Amino acid sequence: MMARSEAVRFHRPRSADAERGGQLGWKKRPDRFVSRDLTEDGEMAGSSPFRMRLVHLDLKGAPPKVSYLSEILPLFRALGANGLLIEYEDMFPYEGALRLLRARHAYSPSEIREILRLATLNELEVIPLVQTFGHMEFVLKHEALAHLREVAPFPNTLNPHEEESLALVGAMIDQVMALHPKARWLHIGCDEVYYLGEGEASRRWLQQEQNTKAKLCLSHVQAVASHVLARHPATTPLLWDDMLRAVPEDQLTASGVPQLAQPVLWDYGADLDVHSKALLMEKYRKCGFSRLWAASAFKGATGASQALTPTEHHLRNHMQWLQVAASGPADALQGIVLTGWQRYDHFSVLCELLPVGIPSLAVCLQSLLHGGFAEDVKARVENFLGISSLDITGVTSAGAGSFPGSDILALVTQVSLHLHSSVDELLQRDRYVTGWFSPYHRRRKLIHPVMIQHIQPQALSLLARWSTLAGELEAAMQRVFYPDAVDEWLEENVRPSLQRLQQLLQDLGEAAGAQSPRAGPGPDPRQEP
Repeated sequence: MMARSEAVRFHRPRSADAERGGQLGWKKRPDRFVSRDLTEDGEMAGSSPFRMRLVHLDLKGAPPKVSYLSEILPLFRALGANGLLIEYEDMFPYEGALRLLRARHAYSPSEIREILRLATLNELEVIPLVQTFGHMEFVLKHEALAHLREVAPFPNTLNPHEEESLALVGAMIDQVMALHPKARWLHIGCDEVYYLGEGEASRRWLQQEQNTKAKLCLSHVQAVASHVLARHPATTPLLWDDMLRAVPEDQLTASGVPQLAQPVLWDYGADLDVHSKALLMEKYRKCGFSRLWAASAFKGATGASQALTPTEHHLRNHMQWLQVAASGPADALQGIVLTGWQRYDHFSVLCELLPVGIPSLAVCLQSLLHGGFAEDVKARVENFLGISSLDITGVTSAGAGSFPGSDILALVTQVSLHLHSSVDELLQRDRYVTGWFSPYHRRRKLIHPVMIQHIQPQALSLLARWSTLAGELEAAMQRVFYPDAVDEWLEENVRPSLQRLQQLLQDLGEAAGAQSPRAGPGPDPRQEP
C-alpha cells in the first residue's frame, strides 16, 4: 500500500500531441518498423517452429478504429506476425435479415476492405472467425432469434436440431466470406458449447440408443464444416478443440470431422502441461486431422476485469508452447494464434485494452520467433516499442514507450495502480476524515468547522488531479476506440472513484452549511435524529 504522500504523486505520460507526433513520425520514417528479423525474401528469420503466427483481434469489446489498425499493423508485422485472426462478432456489417446483429459502430463493407488492404500491405494473412455453435450471445440475445437457443433462458448455445439454426450460421458464413473471398481458412469457433444436450429437443434425442453429447456436437460441426467446403471449396475450416478433447478416438474418426476441418488446440496457462498436450496432438493425428494449430494468449486470459497485462504469465505460456512444438514432428503444428481476448463473453466487462497488451504481444511474438526471451530478444522488443527498460515481472513504467497507443498504456497504468488506492487513502485512512467526518457524521451533516480546512483542500486537490488525468485518458482513447467503448471503460474504472470524491465534497458542503451560525445549532451526536 502506498503512503499517503505517494498516492497523489502522478507520473505524467507524454502529451497527446507528442504521442501523436511520434506516430506520424513513423509514417514519415517507415524504417522505424523495418524488422531486422526479415530475410531478403521477406520471410522471418529465427528458429520458430510455427510457420504461421496470427494475432487475434477480438472485436466483441473495444474494437479499434481502422485508423488505429493502420498504425499498429506495421508493428505486428515487424514483431514477427504474418497473419490476423479477426473475430468480428457484431462488428461485421451483416445485411438483410441479419442486419440486427450489427453493433452501433459496426465496420462498413468499405472499412472491412480497407482492413484487408492494410493487412495485405503488411503481409498479414487474414483468417475471419465466425462463431457457429457456442458463444452465440450476440446472435441469440435478439428476440427474433431466441427460439434457436439450445436452452431457452440462455443465449450461449445454438440449438443443433433446428434446420433454421444451420441456415442461420450458413448465411452468416456466406456474408463474411463474400467480403473475404481469398481467405484460405475460416475459423468456425465451436468452443465452450455450454448446456449442449440440456434443451428439450436434445434430451429427447439423447434418450435414443447410441446417441451421445459427443455425437450431437460432432454432427453440428460436420454440418457447418460441410457448408463451408461446399460453398467455398478453397477455404479450410478451423475450430477450437476443447469440445473434441474428451471424444473417444473411434467416434472422432467416424464422424468425418477430421477430413473436413483443422483443430486449434488452445491453452493459455503459464503452467501448460507439455506432455498432455503432446498426447492430445498424437490423438488428433491418429483420428485423421491433416493439420493442427496451437493457440496461446498475449492478453485477456488472466481475469475478466483485468486492466493491466501480466506479461510474465503470457511469456511463460508461450515458452510452454515452444516445448510442445519441440516434442513432436517438425511440421506437427501449422501455426499458432496469439489470442488477445477483449471480453470473456458478449456480456462480460472489458479486460485489457489492445494498446495495454502491446508490450506483452511484442515479448511473445519475438520469443516465438527466436525460441526464447534472451537479453538480445529483450533488447529487440525495447527497440520496437521505444521502451528504455522493459520489466516483464511487473508493470512497464508509466510514460514509457513510443508505439501507437502507448499514451493509453501509460494513463491506464496510472489509473489502475493509483486511482482507487489514493481515494481509499483519503477516505479510509486519513485521520481527519476517519476521526471527524465518518459515515456517522456524514449522514447527520455533523462536523467541527475547523476540520473542513483539513479535509476539503485535500479532496479538491485529489479530484482536480485525477479529473485532469481522466480527461487526458478519454481524449487518448477517443483516437483509438468508438465512444461506447470509451464510456464503458471510464464508467467501470474511473468514474466510481471520482464520484466518491465528489460525494465527499458535497457532504462537506452540506455539513458546513448545517453548522453555520445562521443554520442554528447542529444536531447532538448523542441523540438519534
